[in-house]
Amino acid sequence: MSTEPREICDLYASAGELLVVGCHLLSTDEMTGIQALERKAATKLMRPGLIERVEHEYIRHGTLSLIANFEVATGQVLSPSIGPTRNEIDFAQHIETTINTDPQAEWVFIVD
Repeated sequence: MSTEPREICDLYASAGELLVVGCHLLSTDEMTGIQALERKAATKLMRPGLIERVEHEYIRHGTLSLIANFEVATGQVLSPSIGPTRNEIDFAQHIETTINTDPQAEWVFIVD
């Protein structure tokens, strides 16, 4: 379903009113390939005459994918999903988990 930009802006503008009548308006997005990194050495704290020194080398611990919902009316992040994959099944489970937080409500997901 395609929606005109004006309609999206109108939805965002009415997010507070929608929440009052029991409808959650969420902006949903995903970040793929988030790297789990660890510095090879501890950061050396500031001392008189010296700045903080941060190790530039790091150890990789793989990647993760994040799917998150930003509730427009409250500014809260609802039901973030973090996992090793990002596919249709992951997204469908994420939506289902989100809806289960308030199953009696109506939901509007804005996804790019």
